[in-house]
Amino acid sequence: MELQLALDLVNIPEAKDLVKEVEAYIDVVEIGTPVVINEGLRAVKEIKQAFPSLKVLADLKIMDAAGYEVMKASEAGADIITILGAAEDMSIKGAVEEAKKQGKKILVDMIGVKNLEERAKEVDAFGVDYICVHTGYDLQAVGKNSFEDLLKIKRVVKNAKTAIAGGIKLDTLPEVIKAKPDLVIVGGGITGQEDKQAVAAEMKKLIKQG
Repeated sequence: MELQLALDLVNIPEAKDLVKEVEAYIDVVEIGTPVVINEGLRAVKEIKQAFPSLKVLADLKIMDAAGYEVMKASEAGADIITILGAAEDMSIKGAVEEAKKQGKKILVDMIGVKNLEERAKEVDAFGVDYICVHTGYDLQAVGKNSFEDLLKIKRVVKNAKTAIAGGIKLDTLPEVIKAKPDLVIVGGGITGQEDKQAVAAEMKKLIKQG
């Protein structure tokens, strides 16, 4: 089980400072969609150069022109690239094909997908590397979380690794760990805390204990 730090509301210098603080406790650093929109793929490039030992995920949430966008993110140094589960089958297959060519991985973000189990089964068959249940900011605001969704996809996903994102904090982490996702994605649960290092260290410890 790996820990991914999601960076959403930062610029490149702030991102570097944040990662430096918790580098020892995380496996993957995510350049969130807002950062990509504000800073471009340069953010991916600079973080990968600054922290070569960490995996970098480019949260592009691809919806179309998948092969091209995966190629561009790969060139920038991304190890993992995200595409939406709501995208066309052809787009997801195109993303997988390009990622394989580049030696990279594809994470399918199931945000907004209604028929979760059915779609998870379909995208699993396309050869994606991760399938991620994700409660976005707007639903977190009304008290939703991804835990039940994780259990749902765990029942049907045979090949891909599973991931969970959306509002995970130190006090909800033990429940998440019980469901055994392969990747736990934490944003504000670390970045919004006073002592980021201590929280990240504790989270890593809990994840290691499994």
